[in-house]
Amino acid sequence: MKLKLGIPKGSLEQATIELFGKAGFKIRTSSRSYFPTIDDPEIECMLIRAQEMARYVEDGVLDAGLTGRDWVEETGATVETLCDLIYSKQSFGKVRWVLAVPESSPFQSVKDLEGKVIATELVETTKRYLARNGVTAKVEFSWGATEVKPPVLADAIVEVTETGASLRASNLRIVEEVLESNTQLIANCASARDEWKRRKLDDIRMLLEGAINALGKVGLMLNVRRADLATVLGILPALKKPTISQLSDEEWLAINTVLDESTVRHIIPRLKEAGAQGIVEYPLNKIVV
Repeated sequence: MKLKLGIPKGSLEQATIELFGKAGFKIRTSSRSYFPTIDDPEIECMLIRAQEMARYVEDGVLDAGLTGRDWVEETGATVETLCDLIYSKQSFGKVRWVLAVPESSPFQSVKDLEGKVIATELVETTKRYLARNGVTAKVEFSWGATEVKPPVLADAIVEVTETGASLRASNLRIVEEVLESNTQLIANCASARDEWKRRKLDDIRMLLEGAINALGKVGLMLNVRRADLATVLGILPALKKPTISQLSDEEWLAINTVLDESTVRHIIPRLKEAGAQGIVEYPLNKIVV
């Protein structure tokens, strides 16, 4: 038996393959094939656009897949969400779909767009957003390059952003947030009830969540005299409490802990000043909690 797994093609593709790598799965793609290889004989991968993933999972073409919550809501697909995976093509954070207008536009809120034209790829979600706000506007599907459409081809756009940089570069300003989204591991409802597939999906979920937990973190090992322990512990911020082990010399202890990678360059010099020795920083692939 094999689990049919959808990998998002496009902007999330490389970040997803790297995440699976940290989770322990080696996925290799080819420009000539939509069927990547994976070093797990029980999994069969297929590259599918994130926009279409939920529909194929709902129909059972795929047992599971990774896609954004935005596309699950947009399609209205009935699937089981196994977990949220907070990563995107540029960062470890969520993305936002926002209503944006030209900098010179007089529009200050969605209410000002009554009777106007809005271009977006997220058509159904935008229509529901307008309805919640009591606004009637024309929503046009955009095939791409949405940022260039205002003010000639549209009065406003609903577009996805991580940092807002591309919108600012196109002289657009954000008016309101429409939807916050992140990547999710979703499953076909029947597949999620199958005992073998469910166990496989739970294993994948656990490993992917462990890889997400390890993003931006490193491990740190060091030795310290017992007399200096309190000073060293006062310097170390830890995931929980650091592991402390007795060395063969009763005067010395070994400490093992997890830190945010961004803080290590500040902490290691302070640890050295506090008497720590044999300080080793090492990368982490997974933190399973």
